[in-house]
Amino acid sequence: MSMYTIITAFLMFVNALAILNEERFLKPYGWGFQEMSGGRVASLKGQIIGLLHAVQYLRVPLIVMNVITIFGKLLFG
Repeated sequence: MSMYTIITAFLMFVNALAILNEERFLKPYGWGFQEMSGGRVASLKGQIIGLLHAVQYLRVPLIVMNVITIFGKLLFG
């Protein structure tokens, strides 16, 4: 297992988090951004909700990292 494999696995995990739609998947299960109100930000659930929303803002850098990874895989096998 190389460092490239670990980075690719992490990138795929972040991609999976980035495509979650709040309206369709997160709100019905109580994982929406409104759940963070009331001082529950320090809990584990609040921290995971914060991570999900942070990933939503990182979509453009994520696209760039995906393109770099694809070209690297094409060029170096």
